[in-house]
Amino acid sequence: MDDALIGGLLASTLRVSTPLILCALAAVLSERSGVIDLGLEGKMLLSAFAAGATGAVTGSLPLALLAALAVGVALSMVHGYACVSHTGDQVVLGMALSMIAAGLSIVLGIAWFKQGGQTPALPDAVRLTPWFSGLATQLQDVPVLGGIVGGGLLGHNALVYLALALVPGVWWGLYRTRIGLRLRATGENPAMVDAAGLSVKGLRYGALAANGLLCGLAGSYLVLAQNANFVPNMTAGRGYMALAAMIFGKWHPVGALWACLLF
Repeated sequence: MDDALIGGLLASTLRVSTPLILCALAAVLSERSGVIDLGLEGKMLLSAFAAGATGAVTGSLPLALLAALAVGVALSMVHGYACVSHTGDQVVLGMALSMIAAGLSIVLGIAWFKQGGQTPALPDAVRLTPWFSGLATQLQDVPVLGGIVGGGLLGHNALVYLALALVPGVWWGLYRTRIGLRLRATGENPAMVDAAGLSVKGLRYGALAANGLLCGLAGSYLVLAQNANFVPNMTAGRGYMALAAMIFGKWHPVGALWACLLF
């Protein structure tokens, strides 16, 4: 295989796996706290709709990102209220969240934009722009580096690099900090955490808030980087794929990363 082919394969792998990585990290955090999250698909889908609708109406990239993050966190709080505060069935509630999000995004899209559930195409100002594209161009004529590094690792948008940076960040937070130890203990032995005087509910809500932020980033990536607008059911099962990747990676951030790249 020549360098250009390897670089192109690496670039496409990173682009496609970015929402999976973000969602898988969200699943790691919620599962480590003791909350099974089958609502990843719905959170990502409704966040994508929020980013597309806000971007189309306001023409602002920061507002589109904020809308996606807000929707992701709000859905996680709803999930937490039902599962953590009222000890509801986590599997049933997660599936219900995904189904409601799938229907609600279409209904709102038809009511607001009258384009069959889609949002209008976003202007270039709302789209995420590639980073280091100038450096990638300069490396084109360099053997090995030009094809693999320049063509595969450079020229991606900010969310691709953020997703990769969050993997060691989440690992460090879970395994090298006091709050991470408490979070893992909450998932493994909540009675012990409660006996130690810590709030099990508070820790789980915190994990779900981070979960919602990551799902919001994953949803916004689909609209602001991959597509030019929101399309009904555009997540296409990515939330469930991310959940499978998290399990395949043994509930570990680094393992989930490799599983997402494989998927």
